[in-house]
Formats: sequence, structure tokens, C-alpha cells
Amino acid sequence: MKQPLNIIIFDGSFKTTAFINRLVKGLGVRHAVYILGFNEELNHKIKGVQYVALGSNQSKVRFVKTTLGYALQSGSVQKIALTIKNLFQGNKKQLQEQNLRFVLNSIQPDIIHLQWPSVISWFEETLREQNTPVVLSQRGFHNNVRPFVEPENFTYLKHWYPKIAGFHSVSKDLINNGDKIWASPSKLNRVVYTGLPLSDFSFSSPYNLAQPLKLLSVGRTHWKKGYDYALQTCCILKERKVPFHYSIVGGAGDEELQFLIADLGLENEVSLIGRLPQKEVFRRMHEASLLLMPSVEEGLPNVVVEAMALGLPVLSTDCGGVPELIADGVTGWVVPVRDAEAMADGVIRFKGLPQEDIEAVRVAARKKVELQHSEEGMVAAMECLYFETLSSFSHLKRTK
Repeated sequence: MKQPLNIIIFDGSFKTTAFINRLVKGLGVRHAVYILGFNEELNHKIKGVQYVALGSNQSKVRFVKTTLGYALQSGSVQKIALTIKNLFQGNKKQLQEQNLRFVLNSIQPDIIHLQWPSVISWFEETLREQNTPVVLSQRGFHNNVRPFVEPENFTYLKHWYPKIAGFHSVSKDLINNGDKIWASPSKLNRVVYTGLPLSDFSFSSPYNLAQPLKLLSVGRTHWKKGYDYALQTCCILKERKVPFHYSIVGGAGDEELQFLIADLGLENEVSLIGRLPQKEVFRRMHEASLLLMPSVEEGLPNVVVEAMALGLPVLSTDCGGVPELIADGVTGWVVPVRDAEAMADGVIRFKGLPQEDIEAVRVAARKKVELQHSEEGMVAAMECLYFETLSSFSHLKRTK
């Protein structure tokens, strides 16, 4: 068995994503795991994980207390004096960087795992010195969209990517997008799919196709989610006299969607619902007929994985990593991006399917998730990536 590691996980906050929470819970069984953050409060901490504050963004008192505490621990009179001076001058970012350097020196991590390209800036000194290998996760907006609409961000990432020791991508599609920023024969880039605690995802059986159809989407409002195309799909369904009701969880309060619903005359057919606790989202999934995923761009959408695990059939666009999840007609149904007519046709075809055909897809979808998205598989794959990164990094240092 390989040596346990000191692992730092960083996304800037203690309030980490479901992916990180599941990952660190598994890693903490064998390794020392640290989550660094610019907040010092968290209601539910994960057992076995050490949360290390870098200076609160929520409280000036806690920020001063944390920062002075690290300066005093350093034992350097010069550092203490400089810290007091920077506190009086309000140099918060400089002090947070100082806190981060102190914490890194104290922990002496074997590996640092950054969760988003947007946090690379905090570790520029680490990347320049090349003393500790850094793994970067690639998923979602910060890899699929931002570098390609903000030239300065693309240039920034192109400069720093060669200094990243290993890349974690949540889909093969994200590997391809990352290679558009920087590609190299020696680049270490592995797909590790999001893992679910499948015992918490009870498969809905039996499944009943509600009349009228209960269509559901879940996710924040953003242009890449394609809700405008979903509403155009609803308009077509209404014109074709297909009985349905469409709910968007996370859509409440969005003026653009509210205007479009009114403009298309869909007030009676569409509901915009606020953000809900996960338990309530799952309840709505169990009651729905079909999950609509109209996105223009995605990494690998968690909501689709969750729906497939629960037994809710999925009709999705073929964006991002979706084809790695859904084989059309086998584990769900896929239509082209930005094609409301095709999505409407897909809903109508689905409505006309025999119950046994829908059931076969539901069962195949659940099996797909069990094979590709188990929590245990995710943790084991990330461990492999860490050790592979360490080996590659050590070899590179020896050959320099």
C-alpha cells in the first residue's frame, strides 16, 4: 500500500461543492486532507478533514485575529511588524497571500489540488518555484466558456497551464477544451467522473408516465443552460396540443425567463421555482415524467447523473460530456443543441413510447451510473491521479 499523503484541496472556501465533499470524505480514510478557505464558519464539517482559515472575508475581527495569529506563530519580529503595518493600511489581499504561504509552509503538502482555474492566481508563487505538484480540476464554465470569450483569461491560462503537474477533467470533452489552451505530449490529464453515494439514490420503481407530462429542469439561470430554447420547445408543444407542465427549479426571479414566458403565452404551462434543498429536488424528480436538459454548454452535468440514478428519464442536448453519459435511445435521448423543434419532437416521441421501452432505458441509465459514477470509483481514481502526478513530478525534477 502506498504512503498516505498530505493533500490540500482549494477552491477558496470551506463551503465546497458536493464533488469535493464526497471526494474528501473518501480521501480522509487514508490521507491527511486539508481544506483551505477565506471563511471561518461552517455548520457541517466533514469528519477527518482539517479546515484551515486564511483570513475571513466575512468578519474583520476574525480576519485580524487569524492574520496576527499566523504572524506571531512565525516568530519573526520583522513579519509581525509588517503584518501590523499592512493591517493598518488595509492590504487585505497581501495579508491573505501571506497567510496562505504560512499555511503551506506549516502543512508541507505532498500535493495541492485546485478546483477551478480561477484560483490559480493564489498559487502563482508555488507554481513558479515548482516545489510542490499542483493538480487542477477542469469542469464547467471556467474551462468551456470563459477562456474562449475573455482573451485575457485565455492568455493567462496558456501561461500557467504548462506549470500544472496534473489535470483532472470531469469529461473527455473537457480534456479536448483544455488542450485548446495548452497541449503537450507530456501533459498528464485524466478523466475522473463525479461519484455519487448510490445508496442515497433510491431508484424510483414503478415509474408512471404522468398525464399531462411533467417536464422538469434543475439549475441556475445562465445563458449556457439554454432555458430560452426549452421555452420555445414548450411553445411548440402547446401549438401541437400536447398536454404538459414544465417546471424550472432555480428559475424563480429571472426577468428574462419571466418575459419570455409571458411573450410566448406560457403562463399556465410553465412554473419558475426557487432554489430548493437537495431532498426536495429529488422528490420532484421522483414525481416528474422527464428531465429536460436544454443546455448549450456543460462539462458533465451532475443533474443528469442524479436523474439517471433516481430513474427519471432524460432528454438532453448533445453538449459537452453528455454523450459520455447518454447513448440515444439506450440510456436516455439526445437532440442537437439550440434546436427547439428537435427537442419538441423528442418529447412527443417519448410520450408515445410503450412503458416497457421507457423502463428498459431507465434500468440501463441506472446501470450506467453505477458503472461510471460510483463514489468509491471516484475516490480511487483521484488517488491514482495524485500518485501518478507525484511520480511524474519527481521524475521531471530529477531530469532537470
